[in-house]
Amino acid sequence: MSINVKDLTGNWNYPTAVRFGVGRANEIGAACKELGMSNPLLVTDPGLASLPMIGEAVSNCQAAGLKCAVFSDVKPNPIGENVDAGVAAYKAGCHDGVIAFGGGSGLDAAKAIALMVGQSGSVFDFVDEGDNWTRVNVDAVAPVVAVPTTSGTGSEVGRASVITDAAHHVKKIIFHPTMLPAIVIADPALTAGLPAHITAATGMDALSHNLEAYCSPFYHPMAEGIAVEGIRLVKEYLPTAVAEGSDLVARAQMMVASTMGATAFQRGLGGMHALAHPLGALYDAHHGMLNAILMPYVLIHNRPAIEDRMERLAAFIGLEDASFEGFLKWVLDLRQEVGIPNDLGALDIDDSKAELVGKMATEDPSSGGNPTKLTAAEYTEIFLNAVKGDLG
Repeated sequence: MSINVKDLTGNWNYPTAVRFGVGRANEIGAACKELGMSNPLLVTDPGLASLPMIGEAVSNCQAAGLKCAVFSDVKPNPIGENVDAGVAAYKAGCHDGVIAFGGGSGLDAAKAIALMVGQSGSVFDFVDEGDNWTRVNVDAVAPVVAVPTTSGTGSEVGRASVITDAAHHVKKIIFHPTMLPAIVIADPALTAGLPAHITAATGMDALSHNLEAYCSPFYHPMAEGIAVEGIRLVKEYLPTAVAEGSDLVARAQMMVASTMGATAFQRGLGGMHALAHPLGALYDAHHGMLNAILMPYVLIHNRPAIEDRMERLAAFIGLEDASFEGFLKWVLDLRQEVGIPNDLGALDIDDSKAELVGKMATEDPSSGGNPTKLTAAEYTEIFLNAVKGDLG
């Protein structure tokens, strides 16, 4: 059955208010006004800041009677200093809300800025540990309209931001329920100009979110069901989105898969992310690409704990070989089709920090969602296999 992109439009509330469809970006100004903003700060990354879509977003706000300024001092793996600079810009411009516009880096930085404009101290005071989140002055958190421009992180529907502590080379998860954007404007047309390699890396990131949520040992049947459908959408549409970037049906379905992944991983993540976070902090590598490369190595290590459920998943997404081997082959074939390297050496990552990586992985909150509890030595082993390209 053919799908018309006009049919892929709608408003839903799960887990927040999402306005989905091609052309919905022209509703940014109206969404800001709905949240009581008169002078939003649009937070994005330097790569997007000079593109027409940012100018159009600012013009849309102005046409709605709003002031609007742009802040784009955000690294690909945003650091605490980026958040501090954004807070300073927010206060200097007397802003009253945030437009989070971009991929994972822009969205995460924007959400952290919105959190911190009304707090004292450091963003790292609110790391997702213990009861840190209870110390937030909720009334002072700025409202956020989120506008994703990639289909990978799903940060637009997340209650956390991943921010790098540059002084210690560690990625930290900053969490509070109010970090969930109040309104999401999800316009697949904004992703149509993404290069093929970014489409591939971010799409594999969406797959990793859905897949790790599906494999998590925690009980959350709704998240499990969402994850399964998210994986099916990646199977059906990522190759087309990479090969034919202007195909708006494929772009829309991948944007849905991305949002589903970030909704599903309320159930937990796992070893892929536990390794990708320290590697991103240590090597400043692209998060989605790291997950894409690490994926089969973690799956193989987790096989004894997940084989039965992978058979069910393989059958659901329509693989002829509904087995663990069949699913693994699909992952490997998909990576090859969309141009994902087989090993971490392609990202100039070597084995010189192997033991440190293993230790950091055990300390990453994502490790708690792995199907089995992995030791530092096991994480080191997985990492070394990924460096060498040894699938066993």
